[in-house]
Amino acid sequence: MADIVDIAVNAESFKTLVAAVQAAGLVETLKSPGPFTVFAPNDDAFAKLPPGTIQTLLQNIPQLTRILKYHVVSGKLFETDLAQLGTVNSVEGSPIKISSSDGFEVKNATVLAANIEADNGVIHVIDTVILPG
Repeated sequence: MADIVDIAVNAESFKTLVAAVQAAGLVETLKSPGPFTVFAPNDDAFAKLPPGTIQTLLQNIPQLTRILKYHVVSGKLFETDLAQLGTVNSVEGSPIKISSSDGFEVKNATVLAANIEADNGVIHVIDTVILPG
């Protein structure tokens, strides 16, 4: 089975996320055994950010890294696990609220595709880049 990075690289909808993960030096971490749960913003999610935001983040690697780590949780958590927990802590350190009362949402993002299993975790595709705080 492919790992989290390989799945993202081979999907057509994660070009911005893959570039950001590479720029932040997180490829090796996300290729490690983990396991990890990744809330993966697709390219459309990044396109919703204000103009110039991505370029600014690529020039501020510590901030980019913090935001990307906010999208990752330790452990392999499927939608049912997340719904039971209600809140999870990101590897960045901040809590992420999970809602399953009206669809499946992670903080202010809607999950477009859940439970994409990888060798070292699980991916949930989200429609919005989530930010700590």
